[in-house]
Amino acid sequence: MFLAGDAPLPREYAFMQLDDLRRDLPEDIGERVLVAVDCAKEERISPDPASVVRAKLVLDIDHHHDNTRFGDVNLIVADASSTGEVLRDVFRELGVALTPEIAEPLYIALVTDTGRFQYTNTTPKALRLAAELVEAGADVHAVFQQVYESVEFAKLKLLARALERARVLEGGRIVVSYLVRTDFAEVGAAEAYSEGIIDYLRAVEGSELAALIREPPREGPARRVSLRASIDELDVSAIARTFGGGGHRQAAGFSSDATVDEITELIRRGFVSQRATASA
Repeated sequence: MFLAGDAPLPREYAFMQLDDLRRDLPEDIGERVLVAVDCAKEERISPDPASVVRAKLVLDIDHHHDNTRFGDVNLIVADASSTGEVLRDVFRELGVALTPEIAEPLYIALVTDTGRFQYTNTTPKALRLAAELVEAGADVHAVFQQVYESVEFAKLKLLARALERARVLEGGRIVVSYLVRTDFAEVGAAEAYSEGIIDYLRAVEGSELAALIREPPREGPARRVSLRASIDELDVSAIARTFGGGGHRQAAGFSSDATVDEITELIRRGFVSQRATASA
């Protein structure tokens, strides 16, 4: 298993069996088969995309509708709830039996990408798959405790800062907040601790679009922006693609060197444009 960079993994996934995870591409990448999972484009695998395509064979398995099809073989199922769902279908075709060691990571992929079975991608197939994975040994209670109820105090303090700065635009239909680099150091939080904060913004009554703008804890020019939609008519991935990002219709992101105020205005304009088009 390979994951680029040296940023620590989110603490809520520390219980998973990732002992053999490596952070640098092997030197013999040109002789290997690379299976890219849940990556809409090469940059999600490595900051040096050219190193990725050097692999002898690249298999691109994903469910993002805006996937760039960078693989030699591309299995993109845009209406799947998660890449975990796609992988289950692959394993079935290959005759791979569901063991607890396979079922639980697939269940984690399913439950997180569906927002605990609350998002619109929670299809009947996704719910049937959840039951199948539980029958195969996925521990629902353990996953819930580890992923959603093992929150460090520093993450709560980071959340408090984001909520304090939250503001509404367009009559409450947009909720935006931001985190600056010093926030992470002052509360003792890693960048991964910002994961999930945007869901609190999305849950505000009347909001249709939520945005969280954050500066990475370490030095770097780009601010990272997460977008979430609360209504089917809004495609936040279209807004993200305008700035070189991408993602799902209801969950997407991008990076920008602009200021917080400039990014906020760009998001507002993208929202207004989409809503005008939908109403036309």
